Amino acid sequence: MQKQVIIFRKDLKIGKGKLAAHAAHASLGGVRAADEEIVKKWEDSGEKKVVLKVENEKIIRGIYKKAKDAKLPCFLVKDAGLTQLKAGTVTALCIGPADEKKIDMITGRLKLL
Repeated sequence: MQKQVIIFRKDLKIGKGKLAAHAAHASLGGVRAADEEIVKKWEDSGEKKVVLKVENEKIIRGIYKKAKDAKLPCFLVKDAGLTQLKAGTVTALCIGPADEKKIDMITGRLKLL
């Protein structure tokens, strides 16, 4: 089964609207980074998404590196700096869509947001 995981930093103080917008940015970025055949399988099986949390930027960047090293499609979301955060602030990470087991090897111990 295919899935997509979106990971947010807990240490940022952002509103629910920005959180929702960044989840959308992350998901779209992940789809754009993925192979078309995998995206099709993911879409056909219901577009499974799981939203998780990490403590800080160092952890999210470490997970991003592991995902890149594993050759999983991923996308790091950085804020534009127009409202609540400084430009370039990393807010979220998307991994997938990709094989659920491969993603779980990297994110399986993280908690739900």
